Amino acid sequence: MALVLIGAGPAAPAEPPVVRVKLTTQAGVITLAIDVKHAPLTARNFLAYVDDGRLDGVTFYRASRRKGAPQLGFVQGGIDTDARRRLEPVALEPTSKTGLRHVDGAVSMARYEGVNTGTANFSLMVGASPNMDARPGSPGYAVFGRIVGGMDVVKRILAMPTNPGGEGAMKGQILTRPVTILKAQRLDGTPHPTGRAKVWLLFQGR
Repeated sequence: MALVLIGAGPAAPAEPPVVRVKLTTQAGVITLAIDVKHAPLTARNFLAYVDDGRLDGVTFYRASRRKGAPQLGFVQGGIDTDARRRLEPVALEPTSKTGLRHVDGAVSMARYEGVNTGTANFSLMVGASPNMDARPGSPGYAVFGRIVGGMDVVKRILAMPTNPGGEGAMKGQILTRPVTILKAQRLDGTPHPTGRAKVWLLFQGR
């Protein structure tokens, strides 16, 4: 007797090992290569925000320039503290596990003080930042991709004026005029939107 499987639909297509994401910003286009193979949790989390449109209209809001070498550092952007766009936090994938490092052009997931608190705020490295890698006594941050286009745009944002105020590590690093990400879209693979409510759309234009 043949075994009949009821209700089993076609399997979802596998994600490519690397998915390119195009960020169209007010300052120009930045293209990221998201490393699904080596940082699957962080990469799929980021792609969920892209596929849902949750990064459309957010900003690059921080330029962290290195003391003594202001042409180096990182630019940070994402949903900031907008809870309307937020999905569940993703577990930290440390660099000691993934083998990825905070080299020049790396894409890194920002987080709060808690280890597993990353959502959709991310940093783009200009120059290497090995101090952000995992090491004894510090879990570091999760690298989940690299910049493959538009590094000139990233450097331009890094050089933009910042406010002298702010608190803690962000003091003096908040951009005077944040740079809007007009559109974030994947260039590879099949989108997998979460189907969750897009509450922030109710407030656009207000």
